Amino acid sequence: MDTQMDMETTVMELIIFSGESRSCAMEALQAARKKEWQQAEALQVQSTQAGKRAHQIQTELIGADEGCGKIPVNLIMVHAQDHLMNSMLCREMAEEMIYLHKEIDSLRQSR
Repeated sequence: MDTQMDMETTVMELIIFSGESRSCAMEALQAARKKEWQQAEALQVQSTQAGKRAHQIQTELIGADEGCGKIPVNLIMVHAQDHLMNSMLCREMAEEMIYLHKEIDSLRQSR
């Protein structure tokens, strides 16, 4: 990272992509509740794509730090990491819950 502004932009992108990933995962759950399976799948794909972009940014930051403390850790950086970890957990849990919604729906239909 060359400048402080680049760092701020990068951290904000991490927050934005993480937030998008989480939001799409939650919307996918809502679609699954309504049995809108195609919509749920599309939202899961969007969540995964945003999550991958956020993870790429995190990887770039880790690479720039080189394990030597070159990247300053401040409250906004901690906040960004928190968003990333929450979005990853949310995406994984949403995937499992959507699977369960489908299973329940299938069982109800087979009665």
